[in-house]
Amino acid sequence: MKAALLREMFAAAIAAADPALCMPPHLPEPPKGRTIVLGAGKAAASMAAAVEAHWPWPLEGLVVTRYGHGAPTSHIEVVEAAHPVPDAAGLAAAQRILALAHSAGADDLVLCLISGGGSALLSLPAPGLTLAQKQAVNRALLASGAGITEMNGVRKHLSAIKGGQLAAACAPARVVSLVISDVPGDDLAVIASGPTVPDPTTCAAAAAILARLGIETPVLVETPKPGDAAFARVDNILVGSGLASLNAAAEVARRAGYHPLVLGDYLEGEAREMALVHAGLARHLLRGQGPVPLPCAIISGGEARVTAHSGRGGRNSEFLLALALALEGVEAHALAGDTDGIDGTQDNAGAVMAPDTLARARAMGLEARAMLDAHVSYDFFAALDDLVMTGPTLTNVNDVRIVLVG
Repeated sequence: MKAALLREMFAAAIAAADPALCMPPHLPEPPKGRTIVLGAGKAAASMAAAVEAHWPWPLEGLVVTRYGHGAPTSHIEVVEAAHPVPDAAGLAAAQRILALAHSAGADDLVLCLISGGGSALLSLPAPGLTLAQKQAVNRALLASGAGITEMNGVRKHLSAIKGGQLAAACAPARVVSLVISDVPGDDLAVIASGPTVPDPTTCAAAAAILARLGIETPVLVETPKPGDAAFARVDNILVGSGLASLNAAAEVARRAGYHPLVLGDYLEGEAREMALVHAGLARHLLRGQGPVPLPCAIISGGEARVTAHSGRGGRNSEFLLALALALEGVEAHALAGDTDGIDGTQDNAGAVMAPDTLARARAMGLEARAMLDAHVSYDFFAALDDLVMTGPTLTNVNDVRIVLVG
């Protein structure tokens, strides 16, 4: 029963970020001229399909999404490319998107569809920088343990299209950017590296981040800043967020008789360290000393990370394996999953945990601690048949973690 409730809560979190539901209320009025749709991210194709379903006027455009995350459209072209390390397909799509932006006139509307993953997918190296150089920096950033704000702060200054440069290319057209957030705190300048948002960061700050991480500094370019005239006709609108999805999961828990404790979507850090924090809170609640009574559903979002590993296991399955070890002997059930349906680079969204997880693993000869240290949490939960498999969900508001106690 609790396993079913966990999956129902996770499904509700994903549904809350469905572009078909969250985008239509925010669509603008049609322009005198053309409507050009441009977009990038894991949800870009489903966002484009939602626009077509609710836009009875002529339109054209191009969006780029991750391989396997496409959706059928009639007027907006969908291109698939690599994530999290960019490839030539993403570069070619970005070149075409920038050309369409430059073609927009004063009477035109450029409708931008932006979601998580856009940083890698909308990849157009800055002048003087090659795709291979940009790929090398991306790989190094991903292995460094840097947070998404720092990584995207660097990526903007390696790009000819991100950090507000796409919006600048659209001028003098009107730009309306509909954004689904995958970053803690929903900072529009960070989501997909803010292609239509003024960039408050600088080349100097990006260089300092790279130097601290020991990553060779390539060519860096400056980006348009707040107050730039290029943004006079630009509106950026948040239409989907991690917090809205967490609240949707909380409502399912409430209907099932649980008291939800929503920790928010601003959580970042190493997956196993986040697991220790959640385990400590669960034990605190079980002693009757928490802010809400039992039974309780601890719900959190944001982005965990796993630094420098090569094993089979994403951040959510690693969080869950560390949580199982920290809660051994405690009556708790949990699920951790990525709302895009892909935990890291694996084919699962995440996994589920129960009080008997470690006992079942031992009976199968699995050494949980050793597998955690080897970062093979995917293999651990696959052996127990406890992976959560959704396939690509065509949206992305980052991670959802749920712990049921009491």
